[in-house]
Amino acid sequence: MSMSVGSDSGEDQVMSEINTTPLVDIMLVLLIIFLITSPVVLKLQKIKLPEETNQVIQTKPEDVNIVVNKDGDIYWNQKKMADTNELFDFLKKEAVKLPQPEVHVRGDQETKYEAIGKVIFTTQRAGIQKVGFITEPPDKG
Repeated sequence: MSMSVGSDSGEDQVMSEINTTPLVDIMLVLLIIFLITSPVVLKLQKIKLPEETNQVIQTKPEDVNIVVNKDGDIYWNQKKMADTNELFDFLKKEAVKLPQPEVHVRGDQETKYEAIGKVIFTTQRAGIQKVGFITEPPDKG
């Protein structure tokens, strides 16, 4: 880093370099202030986050199983649905039963989110209260 003090000829010349020393000083002071105040701000609210739990579900015969394959085709208990309107008709009949059955959605790992989203939206429209996703348990090894 160099510094120009003046010219040898005695003439004052216009200095075309920006003096960055005050800028660096201000940035260091701001950095220290943020390092000191950020722990105070982060510790204002103490919360406990929910922990991950895997629950083994006992399937009941009255539960509804909906399968969505990787192509986006929807199956209701092994019967292929033409579209979400047909699925809606079947779910509407199940929604009025007491107690209302649970809907278990099994989606292929390569299924687009759009296909699963349509199934969930259809179950909500039909008035189903309990919808769950069936997944493979993680390997413990």
